[in-house]
Amino acid sequence: SSPAGVSSGSGALSPFDRGLKRKQKNWAALQAEPDKCDYLREEVRAAGRGGTFSLALDVGSGRGYIAQHLTKETVEKFIQVDIAENALKNAVESEIPTVSVVADEEFLPFKEDTFDLVVSSLSLHWVNDLPRAFKEIHQVLKPDGVFIGAMFGGDTLYELRCSLQLAELEREGGFSPHVSPFTAVSDLGHLLSRAGFNTLTVDTDEIQVNYPGLFEVMEDLQGKYILCMGESNCSWNRKPLLHRETMLAAAAIYQEMYGNSDGSVPATFQIYYMIGWKFHESQARPAQRGSATVSFGDLAKINGVISRVKK
Repeated sequence: SSPAGVSSGSGALSPFDRGLKRKQKNWAALQAEPDKCDYLREEVRAAGRGGTFSLALDVGSGRGYIAQHLTKETVEKFIQVDIAENALKNAVESEIPTVSVVADEEFLPFKEDTFDLVVSSLSLHWVNDLPRAFKEIHQVLKPDGVFIGAMFGGDTLYELRCSLQLAELEREGGFSPHVSPFTAVSDLGHLLSRAGFNTLTVDTDEIQVNYPGLFEVMEDLQGKYILCMGESNCSWNRKPLLHRETMLAAAAIYQEMYGNSDGSVPATFQIYYMIGWKFHESQARPAQRGSATVSFGDLAKINGVISRVKK
């Protein structure tokens, strides 16, 4: 890792240029009126159990999108971690006492069993080593601590991705990624379990936004969701530009394949929500195999029993 704690290196095991991602997020944090660019962040919020957490951690906090929705009754002290120092310097004010730390999500600089709660919203999809990041989060949690996270899923911007690929194949004889790769939901539960989490909950949701056409999708992604949120593609094998003819072909394909009846086109953002707990003796556990006293076959007779009781 670099002195700032940002992992580096390219290849199959490191698909993202984390140094570039840090620069993108630092640039985005300095843009004027950043509140106008937080639409997706506002749509995706972490919600936890009742009660109070004495110490919580936000991994990949950005400008503090989660902190502004928490209260002192929920969290007594909050630590925000992000690779971009400008994002932390321009963080949204919160009533909770907050400490900011510049660090990489894959290399959390905290002792084991430190936090009661760890949250992460729309950050972990840029991590090179997601299994390691989950293990780091699990390690810094106290026993009976909980991790609540949200990240972009594999079907995010699939309309744009398919249209650009088909257009490049037709006009240029090949294609390169213009949208970063995402984790499949089928892998998420396994990765969390392997990291040590139990009592897992994984859910998916979709946010769909309609636009007049592909060029408006690209403009809005570049100007709002992507650049202001620091979400520009940072894959090592990204292509720096698109030819005009390819863009025109992609616009026609987008409209033909995905266009709505009113002439607009949709852009889909898939969100994975996850909750996992660190083991503690007090937690409920599944009963031992073979200890049941009622078989599933007996359930078929329950209506007859209820009818006799009523008579």
